Order: sequence, then structure tokens, then C-alpha cells
Amino acid sequence: MIYWELFMAFFIPGIVGYGGGPASIPLIEHEVVNRYQMVSVEQFGEILALGNTLPGPIATKMAGYIGYETAGLPGAAIAIFATVAPSLIAMILLLGILIKFKDSPRVKQMTMFIRPAIAVLLGVLAYQFFNNGLAEAGVLHTVILGGGSFLLFEKSKIHPAIVILLALVYGVIFLS
Repeated sequence: MIYWELFMAFFIPGIVGYGGGPASIPLIEHEVVNRYQMVSVEQFGEILALGNTLPGPIATKMAGYIGYETAGLPGAAIAIFATVAPSLIAMILLLGILIKFKDSPRVKQMTMFIRPAIAVLLGVLAYQFFNNGLAEAGVLHTVILGGGSFLLFEKSKIHPAIVILLALVYGVIFLS
């Protein structure tokens, strides 16, 4: 019974909370705190804070933690699957439609219209990261990290994972 409750506690927010973590957090809280009483409000707040410190989607991190605390490793697997299942099902269904119409001129035209919007969204995200870096680390560290990353990417052709690792090491050494 606990496995079914875990599945439903994360599957329903996955369907209704379209848009990702911030949209689904209140829904997950309602399910795991109010409906199924898997955790208390205080515990949920701590889980949310812990989940925000780790990289990746917040909903899956919370599902894994709550599932594990509630029903061990099988509970974590079920909760994580329930979190991603709605998107997975939608992608599989939409993939069939996309394959059917992949050569359609209308689909190609729609794709061309989406590209500028994605470029603008990525530009806004980069601008926000830059401003956050300035506010948190200061101008000197932002210039060092930005300029150093640019030189390593463009001039030295170092793999991005290594550049990210070097930036993390720099942050630990100089910004802690």
C-alpha cells in the first residue's frame, strides 16, 4: 500500500504541476504532508532546502529522498519514476506525432519560429547568471572566472567539464 501511495503522491503533482519544480512543490507538499502524512511540514521544509542545494530537478530529488525515507530503495525508485512518468508518457505520445509529421513544411517552419525564442531565453538566463555572479562574488572574481573560462574554451579547447571543475575549485579556494 505504501508503494501505491508514494506513486500517487508524486504522479499527480507530475501531471498537474506542469512547468517543473517551482510549480509542483506546493502540490508535492499537499500530497506528502496533508494527504498521506509521509513527512511533517518542518521535515518537508528541510527536504526542500536540502534539495535546493543539490544540482538537478528539485521534484526528483525530493521524490528520491521522501521515497527512500518512507519505503527504502524501492520506495525511492517508485517515487522518482512517478515524478518523471507523466513527462515520459507525454514525450512518447508526442514523439509518435512528431515522427509522423517530421517532413512537413509546417513543422519545419514552427521549429524555425521556436529557435529565436530559445536564443532569447538562453540570453536572459546568461544575463541573470552574470548579474548574480557580480552580486555574489564581485567584479574581480566574475572577470577572472568569465575570462578564464572563455580562454580555456576558445583558445585551449579544454573540455567543458574540466572548465567547470576548475571553476568549482577556484570557488572553493577563493570564495569560501
